[in-house]
Amino acid sequence: MAATPRVAPIRSGVDGCRVLITGFGPFPGVRFNPTAYLAAELAAVRRPGLENVVRTGHVFETSYAAVEQALPALLAGVRPDVILLFGLATRTPYLRIETRALNRRSALFADARGCRPTDSAITPGAPIALRGNAPHQRLAVAARRAGVPVRLSNNAGAYLCNYLYWRTLELTAGKPLVQFVHVPPVRREPRHMPRAMTLDDLTRAGTKMLLALVAEKRRII
Repeated sequence: MAATPRVAPIRSGVDGCRVLITGFGPFPGVRFNPTAYLAAELAAVRRPGLENVVRTGHVFETSYAAVEQALPALLAGVRPDVILLFGLATRTPYLRIETRALNRRSALFADARGCRPTDSAITPGAPIALRGNAPHQRLAVAARRAGVPVRLSNNAGAYLCNYLYWRTLELTAGKPLVQFVHVPPVRREPRHMPRAMTLDDLTRAGTKMLLALVAEKRRII
């Protein structure tokens, strides 16, 4: 499978709160990953409340090496106050607001480069989990106001989504607000998955959650 091309950060806004929004590219078994589209849309969407928010969108290749290479540079370059991470959960029909990252990764699933982890722990000797510091319940309420089903989750899996969430929490040490959200597969054609969400549904819910995170960060500063 071809690797996702590296993309330049998408920036909007000129001053104020700094936000990093990320998605993933394709991975084995998934040719279209809606989170890549979502990251770009949320980096550019225009809404009241986002006028002075500097947003950077980034799409990770779905590989451990790509996350390790790009994430530290993104954090250093953007210096975000808010980090909103998205990943695809292929078997979940609703949004999942992840409340913690687990110190684990599985060798059962290869990444987009065909690599599998050799160690089950992400950081040997570290705690079994890192608790997210975002207002999870408020984000769930925000997503429901967009008309999409959503649930809180305490299990982000053992693949790249959980890995990115863990490494982001680990590297930022609680300074910015960090939230990982799993999204379901989307309906791209009228006859395909008629009960599934659309890209517009995800963008609408993502915008509501982004606004809630920015408002929370401004409240606690």
